[in-house]
Amino acid sequence: MIDTAGLRVMRAIADEGSFTAAAHKLGFSQPAISQMVRRLEERAGTVLVERIGRTVRLTEAGEVLARHASPVLAALDAAEQEVAAIAGLRSGRVRLMAFPSASATLVPKALSHVKREYPDVSITFTEAEPPESLSALRAGTCDIAVAFTYEGVDLGRGEEDVDGFEVTPLIDDEVRLVVPADHPLARSKSKVADLSTLEDETWIAGCPRCRGHLLQVCREAGFAPHVAFETEDYVAVMGLIAEGLGIALVPDLILRTVQHEDVVALSINPPSLRRIEAVTTPDLSRVPAVKATLDALLLSAAAQPKPVRSRARATTAAR
Repeated sequence: MIDTAGLRVMRAIADEGSFTAAAHKLGFSQPAISQMVRRLEERAGTVLVERIGRTVRLTEAGEVLARHASPVLAALDAAEQEVAAIAGLRSGRVRLMAFPSASATLVPKALSHVKREYPDVSITFTEAEPPESLSALRAGTCDIAVAFTYEGVDLGRGEEDVDGFEVTPLIDDEVRLVVPADHPLARSKSKVADLSTLEDETWIAGCPRCRGHLLQVCREAGFAPHVAFETEDYVAVMGLIAEGLGIALVPDLILRTVQHEDVVALSINPPSLRRIEAVTTPDLSRVPAVKATLDALLLSAAAQPKPVRSRARATTAAR
């Protein structure tokens, strides 16, 4: 097998015209160059250099190797420079996917940090719910998926095999009960709602994963909820609640971006959490640009404001 060292030797001999000059150019001794040529001839199965006294010239086979050496070595040098740039965070590409409420809160600050600290790193972003983003990560079309799962439920939730993924916890997101402002619970001094007392309520469900969580916590509270409305648009959820058409479970991260002046958010008993995580693979986590993006997501998560329970008007869509 012809290696890059052999190609460099053949090109140097072609350029310099002697073993001695080639050795000087490459920083080797003359005997070392002779030995490398002999080893290369053994691998090639033919004579590559014709020795005439103190001078040498390439045979036809040697000329073929020397001719091909230049573009091959140039391509290898370019590849080495690109890899060095990626390793040194002078370049690199990260493909990020996140679900909508994370894309409105965690992602912008993280992307801003990466752009500021590593301006030559390119990040592409696509919005996707956890089943789709985890499948993309498995398929190799995504490098980091910002996903969520509810307490007591595995990340894949039966939708995707998560074996082999590396998971970085970002936020434990408390789930709240949101009711109309004129609901009796809205006037509760404790601001805590006992789920077991809500059997007769009409419910509004969100995304499939959120609907599964609603069914689970209500079942644990001793009843099956009557779900009259289903939408993944939490602006619509807030509007339905404000009009007295139902109540809903809404995580804090959503409440930071989608609020309504005619609804009230309460803690629930028993409490429930939505866990937000950055998911990648062990190999990708060692890629400098991916590692830098994971670190930026952690910084963004740590900088998220504490949830505000006061009512406020907002028009930003999230889910």
